[in-house]
Order: sequence, then structure tokens, then C-alpha cells
Amino acid sequence: MKRDLHALISQMTLEEKASLCSGASFWFTKPIDRLGIPAVMMTDGPHGLRKQSTNADHLGINDSVVAVCFPAACATASSFDTELMTKLGETLGNECQAEDISILLGPAVNIKRSPLCGRNFEYMSEDPYLTGQLATAYINGVQSQHVGTSIKHFAANNQEFNRMSCSSEVSERALREIYLSGFEQAVKAAQPKTVMCSYNKINGTYASENEWLLTKVLRDDWGFKGYVVTDWGAVSDRVKGIQAGLDLEMPASNGINDAKIVDAVKQGHLDERVLDCTVERLLQVLYSYVDNRNPHAVFDRDADHRTAVEMAAECAVLLENNGILPLHKNTKAAYIGSFAATPRYQGGGSSHINPSKVTSALETAQTKGRDITFVPAFSAEKDALLDHGLEDAVAAAKEAQVAVIFAGLPDSFESEGYDRKHMDLPAAQNELIAAVAAVQPNTIVVLHNGSPVVCPWANQVAAILEMYLGGQGVGEACDQLLWGEANPCGRLAETFPLRLQDTPCYLNFPGDGKKVHYAEDVYVGYRYYDSKEIPVRWAFGHGMSYTSFAYSNLTLSSSDLDDTSTLTVHVDVTNTGAVAGKEVVQLYVHDLTHTANRPYKELKGFSKVFLQPGETKTVTLQLTARDFSYWAEDLGDWFTPSGSYQILIGHASDEILLTEPIQFTTKKLLPLNISMSTTMGELLKDPRTAPVIQQMLAETSSGAAGNMMNSEDPSTRAMAQAMFFGLPLKSLASFGMTTPEQLNNLISALNQVLQ
Repeated sequence: MKRDLHALISQMTLEEKASLCSGASFWFTKPIDRLGIPAVMMTDGPHGLRKQSTNADHLGINDSVVAVCFPAACATASSFDTELMTKLGETLGNECQAEDISILLGPAVNIKRSPLCGRNFEYMSEDPYLTGQLATAYINGVQSQHVGTSIKHFAANNQEFNRMSCSSEVSERALREIYLSGFEQAVKAAQPKTVMCSYNKINGTYASENEWLLTKVLRDDWGFKGYVVTDWGAVSDRVKGIQAGLDLEMPASNGINDAKIVDAVKQGHLDERVLDCTVERLLQVLYSYVDNRNPHAVFDRDADHRTAVEMAAECAVLLENNGILPLHKNTKAAYIGSFAATPRYQGGGSSHINPSKVTSALETAQTKGRDITFVPAFSAEKDALLDHGLEDAVAAAKEAQVAVIFAGLPDSFESEGYDRKHMDLPAAQNELIAAVAAVQPNTIVVLHNGSPVVCPWANQVAAILEMYLGGQGVGEACDQLLWGEANPCGRLAETFPLRLQDTPCYLNFPGDGKKVHYAEDVYVGYRYYDSKEIPVRWAFGHGMSYTSFAYSNLTLSSSDLDDTSTLTVHVDVTNTGAVAGKEVVQLYVHDLTHTANRPYKELKGFSKVFLQPGETKTVTLQLTARDFSYWAEDLGDWFTPSGSYQILIGHASDEILLTEPIQFTTKKLLPLNISMSTTMGELLKDPRTAPVIQQMLAETSSGAAGNMMNSEDPSTRAMAQAMFFGLPLKSLASFGMTTPEQLNNLISALNQVLQ
């Protein structure tokens, strides 16, 4: 149905237009009954529906309808699987149609700047490229069902401490390359119906009234077509927000802010045409759902539970394995730890789902008749061993062939609303793991956590399986993986450092409560660890399998690339093991030009491929100039320096297996503003000004400075050349290289070639 929204808006009173700019209640927009404009509902996601009918809240305190809890983003990102993300989105979109929900609030794509951020379980990765690709697939999946998404939290919301007022102080380069890049990819490729602005300030301006963010970047640079909605209660100045590009305030302000909009128009402080544009965006999104409502959609909770189990198995990461896994079907195992019976499968806060059912690893093993004993040993809710828990666990481990310890973080350790204070597991669990490993060499640790933990016992156990917060199917998936009914294929979407003190932002997280300085700039996650050669426990992209893979025949479509061409990369992958499995091929770009202060390597492509034993497949990936570029602040654009680069293909960021060189040539030039402080090095590097300086050098080579630069003594020559490269124009006369008149002529010549 094609609607004439301009005609509809023309029938509205000023007050009616303003009324559409805020919610009617916690989850509903306002209707205008006389014009037939309905109210629609939105609800929290991103990994399940938190639909509330009464006692609504945005912190997961009150119950919601029974739904299906899928793996949280910390897990799904570890799938490195865009097809899985699309399927998750399609499933959630269908559930939304069945529950009459127009907007699902997700995905959450904020970068994992620090492992301490309390909401990291809901975020995808430390890497913006991976984040953007997975977010795009998720959005496309949800919106294929004519349900909108709300990509969040825009932007630089990377901590919970004072998130509603703190200012994230970030360079534009770090914003563009790291913190905005995931949003950019998803907006351009998937056009989410809405973008949710964050609570925090960005460089001193609230996101909700940041015109640079909401209009210049989001709409002008990226071409966003939908509307911007606040995080719940994120409005600062409502009129400034409208002018900046903020469309919908949620939940509402009891009419206070609506009245401010009306008054601003009447007083001439707000152009009514700006308000009309806001209303048009709101109506476009509203009717994209209303006109495609599917009243026949069915929320099949049992079928979706099975999907949740499949996804949890695909997302788990096998961190360590000395060959003990998979377990043989007749193995006598001791299951130790309360999480075996009551798994932690989701995080706390606004994404908290009321699950249709949760089946534990213990219950699943018992149902399948596995030979197991169970000792709860410790509390799942706090840092405490149960009475005789340690003794009973050690005794059970001695009697069994294998001890499987189900460890993890209690709900109270990580949640929306506050940040973690440390990266440790509960001390009681660490004590238990060490004691069991001391008497049972075949000790396996299964982790249930939403973010990295320190594992002081990692070298004393036989295997470690990271289940993350795997949703309501985590127990069944864990059973499949432990006993070889499924092959682990997840990869870490974040680095596990050896200790908190090694993290890039350790000295600058979470700030003083008023400001937080992103002093590490673009060096987030593996970009930092690889560049500084800091050892980590498990690297970004790491993950083991029950089979093995070999890489060969890396070929590039060309050895040269420029601003407009595309590079196609091919690599063969072979399953060299005895069982079927999936491998994640990762492509990184390494800059050898030394032009910019750049991370050692950056992920720019990945592909997950399924292989039978002995099977070989060719993986194909494509790159453009953007994949080699950085954000040049003086240019105000992306820039790829001419020079040499390397294509790196590997199994993980610390396991590069194949490399090929590539040469890049650009016609772009960075701006160069000549002043008395401009150095000789800057002028010699620029192809426009280099000939002028070279001519000057030829004319002055007989002077004292020239003699030093051409000295037969290596140390004298090196010193003179280094000093010359750093010599500003204003100092040329001091070294007898120019007269004042010659310097003026030189500057004129330089300016002339730059025109």
C-alpha cells in the first residue's frame, strides 16, 4: 500500500505532530485516532523477546511473556557465521510478528573496549569489521519479516559507570575506525528501521542532541533513512534533539517535552518543516510494519528452542584440548559445579528473557543415560563453596575417569547498570578447579560467562570449553559438544588477556565519572596486543576443533590495487582430520607503508566453511581501497597511502599461516598547509613539494649543512640527515641554507605547486 504521508501530515495540528515524537507508555508509541494512526509496540532484544504487558521497566526487573532465550551476542559473535545471524534474525522477526511487535531493540554493537564493561555480554566484539558484518546479517534477518530493528547504542557507550552523563572523549579517527564502523557497515548495507542513541556525551555533547553524530555522520555520510530513538530516558534538551536529528523520545515525559516542541515552533526557535521531516520518518517506519502485519505468524516455542540449541553448539569455543575431548560414550564422568544443574545462560538487565524452558547439561546427560555422578560443590549465585563441596568434588573426581567442572560468573558479577571490578572467577571456583585438577589429570572446565575471565589454572587442566551465555539451549548444546555429537567451531570475538593490567585502556577505564579518555585511540583489543607484542591467554579468532585443517594456494587477482579497483583473494582449505567440521578463515591486512600510526594488523574478511574429512574448498574474499585505509583527520576522509601491504590469512590473529604482498597506489593527496613550522621531511614526502626542496638542496649542497649531509663519516651523515628532516622552514636561515629573501621565494614556490 502506498501512502501519501505528506497529505497525512498536512492534516495534523502542531500538537499532534509533537505528540508523535514521544511514547504513549513504556513500550508503545502514541496513536492519533482521528487520523487513523495506530500505536505500535517495541520491545527489548536482541537475543529474545522481552515483551511486557504490565509493570513495565527497562532493566529486566519485572517479568515478561514466556519467550525463547537465544545465545547472547557474546556467544553469537563467536560463531563468525553470518548465516547463523540471519537465521537468528528471521526467527526473532517471526516471533515479533506473532506477538505484534513492530520494533525489536537490537542489535547492540558497541565495541568491547574493556573486558570490565558490565554489558559486554550483550555486545558482539572488540573488532568493528566482525561487528558490522554480523550486525548486518542480523538486521537483514529480522527486517525480512517486516519488523524493524533498533541498532544501538549510538555511540561510544562502552561502560556502565555513569553511562547517563559521562562524556566519552574520543578522537574522530578512533570514532570512525573503531566505535562507529560497525554502525556504518550495518546502516549502509541493511538500513535498520531505527537507530537508538546512547545516554552518554561524546566529546562534551549528549548523543541525543549531537548534530554531528545524528545528522552529519548518520544521515549525510551514511545515508540513513529511518528514525533515531532515544535509549529510555536519554533526552537532555528535547528541542536541541529535534534540531540535531533525534526523532522519538522513549518512553515519554508526561507531555512536558511535547509541549516544549510546540512552544519552540510557536516562538520561532524551531522550524516546523524540521518537525514535519521528523514526523514523516516516524510514520514511514510505523507503516512499514502496519502495512505488512502478518496475523498468521506463529510463535512455535518448541521449534525455536531447538534452533536455540543448534545455535549454542555453533557458538561455543573450544579454548584448550589435549585430546581428552570428545568424551567416549562409556566414559565415567564426574559433573562438578552448580552450573551443571542450573546453567547461567543469559545476562542481567534489559535483555533478560523469560525462557520457555531451560535444560541443563546434567539433565541432558541423565536423559541420555551417560555414566555420570554429580557434585554441586559451589553456589551458582555467590562466591562460596557448599558444605563439604571441595571434599566431595575431589572424591568424585578421583573415582571418575574424567572430571567436568561447570564454572562461570554468577549473575551478580556482570549485568547492565554496573561494570565489573575485576576479571576473576569467584575465588571458590578457582580453588575448586585447582584442587580437582591436582588429583584428576583429565579435568575439563566448562565456562558460563559473558566476558573474559582470568584462568590461573589453564595450564593444569586437560580441556576448556567456553559456552559463554549460550541461551536456554546451552545445556543440551554443551552435552553434544562434550560427547562428540557436535564439533566445536566457534572462535573468540574478543581477546582473553592474561591479566587486567595488560588491557589497552587499563589506566583510562572507566574515567572519573565526568569524562573518560579513550587514550588508547585505535589500539583496541588485538590491535593493541599484536602491535605491542603482549602475550595473551587466548587471542582474537582463537578456537579449536575435533578435526584439523590445512591452508594452501593463496592467490590474489592482482599484485596491484588502486582507489577504484577490487582485489579478489582465493585460498584453499582442506579438512585433514577424521571428522567433519567447520573452519573460520580470517583475512587481515598489514600496512608496511609506515605512513600512519596504524595497528599491526586488522581483520578485513572472514568466511566459515564446512568440510567433510579430506575435502578441500576454495574460499573467496574481496577487498577494496577502504579495507586498506585509515581515517585521515586532516583530510576528513578515508585515505590509503601508496606503498606496500600484506594480505595475511590465518586461523586466528596470532596464527597467520599464509601471506602475499600487494602494492597500493593512490591519486589522493593529504592536504599540506605551508607555514614556518612545516618541516623538510613533510615537504620531501609530498610529491608536489619534493622537487622544489630537492632543487633547493642541489643549490645549497656546497654549504656547511650540505657538507655534513654528504659527509663520509656515517654518524655525522646520519645525524645531519635526521636533523634536516625535522628542520622547520623557519630554521633554514639559522643554518646558512637560505637568506630571508630566498626563504620567501621558497615559500612562494611551495604554495604555487600546492594550488
